[in-house]
Amino acid sequence: MAQTGTARPVPRPAPGRSGRPISRRVRRRRIVAVLTVVLLAYGTADAADAVPGVLTTDPPPPEARPFPDVELPGGSVVAPAVEGPGDSAPVPSATALEELAAAFEADSRRTGTFGLVVSDAVTGEVLLDHDGDTPRSPASSLKVLTGAAALAALGADRTLTTSAVLADENTVTLVGGGDVLLAAGEGDPTEVDGHAGLGDLAASTAQSLVERDVTQVDLDLDDTLFAEPVYHPDWGPIDRQFVMAVQPLAIDSGRAGSAFSSDPAVDAAVAFADALESQGVEVTGIDRGAAPEEAEELASVESAPVSAVVRHMLKQSDNSLSEVLGRLVAVQRGREATFAGGTAAVREQLAEAGVEISGVTMADSSGLSPETTVPPSVLVDVLHLADEPENADLHGLLPALPVGGLDGTLSDRFTDEAAGHVRAKTGTLVESVSLTGTVVTHDGRPLHFSVIASDLVRGTGLQARLAIDSLVASLAVCGCS
Repeated sequence: MAQTGTARPVPRPAPGRSGRPISRRVRRRRIVAVLTVVLLAYGTADAADAVPGVLTTDPPPPEARPFPDVELPGGSVVAPAVEGPGDSAPVPSATALEELAAAFEADSRRTGTFGLVVSDAVTGEVLLDHDGDTPRSPASSLKVLTGAAALAALGADRTLTTSAVLADENTVTLVGGGDVLLAAGEGDPTEVDGHAGLGDLAASTAQSLVERDVTQVDLDLDDTLFAEPVYHPDWGPIDRQFVMAVQPLAIDSGRAGSAFSSDPAVDAAVAFADALESQGVEVTGIDRGAAPEEAEELASVESAPVSAVVRHMLKQSDNSLSEVLGRLVAVQRGREATFAGGTAAVREQLAEAGVEISGVTMADSSGLSPETTVPPSVLVDVLHLADEPENADLHGLLPALPVGGLDGTLSDRFTDEAAGHVRAKTGTLVESVSLTGTVVTHDGRPLHFSVIASDLVRGTGLQARLAIDSLVASLAVCGCS
């Protein structure tokens, strides 16, 4: 792919009206005259209180009277103590939980079969298990596993680097390092999506090039951090409407209007080339090519920390970002950054943390593939793992889940009594609906749960989701002890 550009001339300072530069002596006289008029005007206006200052014609204001002492009837006001979640709150009884599971099983809105596990978030004890060890298609609940593996493998504070290097005297290479949340222009350090900007990278790169007397370059794109294929064979045309081609460089997760890009790395390279030309560096063409090992770095920009990236992925259920994180785990563990390498690396990372992954089959890292299956019990184990004090890197996992009635993919769910009591990852496919996360009961006891309704009759996904919401809402509002 080739693109040409033209360097933009730098405008010169405007001359005086006569066409000659204005002399310093004349300008100095004008400035003195203007300042004299301004100070005289300010003194007059200030004396009349037209503008604030120290001069005034008004008398000084009287001193304020002391605030009167007031006695409240009935003594001092004390705010009522509200007991929050904790290990002192009562644990739901087995009988109450079994009744909730029976009601869900009898719910006519849910077709097919289901698996359900509820555990005590304080002790880890399983309180309810309905076919919880049977692998089922988790849909986007799988992102809980991918997010946990990314936090553990990469570290919560890790950032992802996008750089520009000088491959030879007149060739700049844009190197993707896994940040697919780039901004096309300036970055915004207060945001996660758009934290780093290609416009900022271009400005710093152009400055480095000018210092080397280089004003015209070829641009290469190095996206070799990930290997092909960029689409999983299980993903049909409909699935590709919800995920970009998996590459290590993209703007806004590869979004292109209402669709996703089939070559987001090239889109980013074009935006970078445009930004370079706006800085006065002509780009004569764009090609793909790996950067030489000896290439000199010209400039770089950094993503938000991985903890924030994982949070964004879970809140928005970002399929593109989840696939990228899976491949970054593969790179970190020395595996090839493919679908197979990423899923194997995620499973290995979780196994090292003590998760029983024998029942986990991962075709992809986002849950788009119906061939991916996970037992609800494994999802609950990962939630409990993230709660344990010794797993500091995982402590951001649970707070990253969408909050019922507030944000992310749960912003319009659990908007009544259960609002704010549920944090969970949603999941929806044609034949599978899931919800995995935490819920605080009316008594204040925090619970972990995962429910997967699978083998749904086509067209009944919405009804199954409503049934799941009723089940989890019942957990939130019940006095289950």
